[in-house]
Amino acid sequence: MHPQLSDKKLVCKEFIQALEQCHAGGWTKFVGACNRQKDELNHCLRSERLARTAHNREMAKERNAKTEQALREFRAL
Repeated sequence: MHPQLSDKKLVCKEFIQALEQCHAGGWTKFVGACNRQKDELNHCLRSERLARTAHNREMAKERNAKTEQALREFRAL
């Protein structure tokens, strides 16, 4: 299951459009005709999420290091 999709999302836009185009094709979406597009979209969204979480993890490490340094300086006073 993917998150709510929108045209405002900049990443994976071509995959979103391909899936929407396939779904607009009619009843074939119910028999698995759009599975390839959905799998490609899920892969793209997963890659984007992993990159975002890796970036957030690095930013959190930097914030924690600054906090620890400030606490050490405060305790040294």
